[in-house]
Amino acid sequence: MSGTFVSGMRTMARGAREEPRLFTIAIIGSALYGVGTAASGWLVGRVTERVVVPAVTGSGEAVSTADVWLAGAALMAVTVVTVAAILVRRIWAGMVAFALQARYRRSLARRYLELPLSWHHAHPAGRLLATASSDVEATWQAMFILPFALGVVVLIAVAGVAMAAADPVLAAVGLLVLPALVAANVVYQRRMSPRVTRVQQLRGEVSATAHESFEGSLVVKTLGLADEEVERFAADADRLRAANVAAGRTRGTFDPVIDALPNLGTLAVLVVGTVRAANGAVGVGDLVQIAYLLGLLAFPVRSFGWLLSELPRTVAGDARVQAVLQEEATTPWGDRPAPGTGPLAVAAKDLTYRHPVPATDPLAERPDVPGQFVRRDEAPAPRREAAPALADVTLDVAAGTTVAVVGGTGSGKSTLAGMLVRLVDPTSGQVLLDGVDVRDLAAGEVAGAAALVPQSTFVFDDTVRGNIALGLDADDVPAERRVGDDDVWEALRLARAEDFVRSLPNGLDELVGERGSTLSGGQRQRLALARALVRKPRLLVLDDATSALDPAVERAVLDGLASSGSGTTVVVVAYRPATIALADEVVHLERGRVVDRGPAAEVEARDAGYRHLVTAYARAARDRADEAANKAGMA
Repeated sequence: MSGTFVSGMRTMARGAREEPRLFTIAIIGSALYGVGTAASGWLVGRVTERVVVPAVTGSGEAVSTADVWLAGAALMAVTVVTVAAILVRRIWAGMVAFALQARYRRSLARRYLELPLSWHHAHPAGRLLATASSDVEATWQAMFILPFALGVVVLIAVAGVAMAAADPVLAAVGLLVLPALVAANVVYQRRMSPRVTRVQQLRGEVSATAHESFEGSLVVKTLGLADEEVERFAADADRLRAANVAAGRTRGTFDPVIDALPNLGTLAVLVVGTVRAANGAVGVGDLVQIAYLLGLLAFPVRSFGWLLSELPRTVAGDARVQAVLQEEATTPWGDRPAPGTGPLAVAAKDLTYRHPVPATDPLAERPDVPGQFVRRDEAPAPRREAAPALADVTLDVAAGTTVAVVGGTGSGKSTLAGMLVRLVDPTSGQVLLDGVDVRDLAAGEVAGAAALVPQSTFVFDDTVRGNIALGLDADDVPAERRVGDDDVWEALRLARAEDFVRSLPNGLDELVGERGSTLSGGQRQRLALARALVRKPRLLVLDDATSALDPAVERAVLDGLASSGSGTTVVVVAYRPATIALADEVVHLERGRVVDRGPAAEVEARDAGYRHLVTAYARAARDRADEAANKAGMA
């Protein structure tokens, strides 16, 4: 218990420090609730002693109507204060929890975007979504309960003093239930901790599976694998259901015990108190007061069990959240501005890059978390170090020129493209823009000077204008960087997207749907290209960014770029001979290494591997023509 309890309470203390005003108000409300509840028990005893018993037995002084009204008013006043305190406690406790959830979700979103792309490659998107949603919620769920539990401590303290003042013997008999309650809570927490931790782990797995299934829905449908995918998700969901049932069964066993113990204490007080009252050792009012206070403790004391049951979720959720927030992987920036104003000269010196190993669940790496185990047959197998995606790549791209990067699948072209705009940093080596290492540039300088159009086009669920002017049409953007409709139309013209956008019912205001679902693949690529061009980049990197265009449109787009006079250095990952023909020179990559470079004709003449790649389309066309001719001759 101690490890989880201490870790959980440290997290709660951190939350209290981060939201001190809201938490203080919640604690004040909870303390008033404890005092008010204990005061109501004391008042019930006094009213019983001085009003109810004399009125029923006719003993002592006559009870006046004013006495009855005064007793009722006192009870009503205490009740109103207690109810108000409950409202304050509940509302402000909720505000604390929701404020912390919002704070940490913002922090996670910021950290996700700060972390380098290489880190994201090693962390499944579904798990990251689960961390930002269910793990954050689990971390701070206990904040709803903590003020209540602290108020119950005040209630027990005040009620204990009131009971001891009324009759120490009966107070001792009644308060004997407290050690039993503590023992029950300890047992409960020990049994509940591994079950709740398991639930939290499985929630992340279900989220990751669901995200992967939905993202891969096109593949699933085209391969007719819907049933198999449903079964895969159902298996994860069944494991989560079984874990939730196990946790619920434990809680279902615990709740009746917690309900019964205070009632048993009340019963013991009534038995002993009846004997003592008959002997004149205690008054009826004191007996009623002690029994009433013990009865009131039954429900509030359960808050300790609720808190203890949430702390394992707090520890599990916080482990995943902190694993992201404290991640050391980062993209450090310097303080230098991008040099010059014209097209950028690009140099790569001895670039080597290895893809990161996929990350494991951080809980699996934390033996201090009770109940978190990795079965031997589920442990990941030792991973052999893969060959580098790039190895000692050196090249120079003169300012204002166009260079085509050509290579087979897996040769490192996309890795090199991302490295030129600093999506990832090399394992070793340098990328220089106009002679300045990109790691020495200030944050935002690379994005302001260079643009990448990736092979996998992403379009936001926004208007055409919103997708192209993304981040550059807001009022707080400096005037020299802000773009208007004229700039958007010019970028669309260069990307050969102007005609299809004008044909849309709402033009630039047309909503394109999630991931551009209302557009064709070629239209999405042209929007992505326009999004890059509207920024007037000094370096434009096209990572197979025209693959969805037909050859005529592709040629028109590339001719438009070449004739625009925009003063842009272009690095294009290419396959098609028509694309390569527009380049001033080509770089042939093979297995992460530069095997040749120079004018296309010269490289084709001396490099058999390059020649095999660039003539593949022509060979395939000749083979199809020969096959058709042979079939015609046989006919």
